[in-house]
Amino acid sequence: MATIELQGLVKRYGKTNVVHGIDLEIADGEFVVFVGPSGCGKSTTLRMIAGLEDISGGTLRIGGDVVNEREPKQRNIAMVFQNYAIYPHLTVRQNIGFGLYTSKMSREDKDKRIDETAEMLGLTALLERRPSALSGGQRQRVAIGRAMVRNPSAFLFDEPLSNLDAQLRAQMRIEVKRLHQRLGTTIVYVTHDQVEAMTMADRIVVMRDGHILQTGTPMEIYENPLDVFTARFIGSPSMNLIPGRRTDTGVAVEAGGTMLIGIRPHDLVIGEAAPGNFKLEGVVSAVEPLGSETLVHFDVAGQSVIATAPGKLIPATGSTVTAYAAPTALYLFDAKTEKSLGRL
Repeated sequence: MATIELQGLVKRYGKTNVVHGIDLEIADGEFVVFVGPSGCGKSTTLRMIAGLEDISGGTLRIGGDVVNEREPKQRNIAMVFQNYAIYPHLTVRQNIGFGLYTSKMSREDKDKRIDETAEMLGLTALLERRPSALSGGQRQRVAIGRAMVRNPSAFLFDEPLSNLDAQLRAQMRIEVKRLHQRLGTTIVYVTHDQVEAMTMADRIVVMRDGHILQTGTPMEIYENPLDVFTARFIGSPSMNLIPGRRTDTGVAVEAGGTMLIGIRPHDLVIGEAAPGNFKLEGVVSAVEPLGSETLVHFDVAGQSVIATAPGKLIPATGSTVTAYAAPTALYLFDAKTEKSLGRL
């Protein structure tokens, strides 16, 4: 296992900076997830850690050693890619053991390591199959096994689940998390899926335009976003943001107001009012029945808002609804800078 330190890390293509001097310390055994939209620099940062991209500026340390100029194979890290990158003409056993072929281990020790890795990933019965006979989830486990078998200091995952269907993604999220708990190895994981980030990470790093906007545990970022981008990116459905202003008693909705009032959909509930609750009213534009609850879309001050209702309550499109939120559930942001103004 190893610590990973990024100090002023820069990536430049020609005169264009795509990663702007980011600083981050990843503890030994920590599971850190980089999250952000496409093109934010998260995969480029991961590839610099792996040695697959040259570092234009700053310092990268792995296990305390500066590795800026080291080749990927000298960094003792293993990378799992989005497209599996396994060999179609080799069996599962041969794919998992591929990284051991140049090692000085005995054949017996290599086979033992492959068997242990396959058992850990539930691949023992598939060792003699070729990738064409495997499902997407099984192929991804083979790719993870090939990384694991070398016993690296850190694992790097580059959107490894994006090619899987929703059910397999959910299953693989759990498997990767269990794997980390079992091995305790440092993991740096890149995704654009905030659900993956929330459910898997010890710590989330939110990136945008080559900058780190915020780092923290999933709940720290969910409950205390520092800006509008992070507030909307973390949480599903996204946080509602409505223009407003301060009043003597709290806040009020106002088109073109100086602030944005943030309310998460699960805190904005259609039903009976409680004393002092913040109230929003609008005409229903769409509903999403989910069984246990219903997501209700309506317009307020020119903004589309999502509220929740009990599963059996499905308002008709075109009807008027009223939704309420406790004042403590409101987030405030400056309308110009989009920076957090704290909670109400």
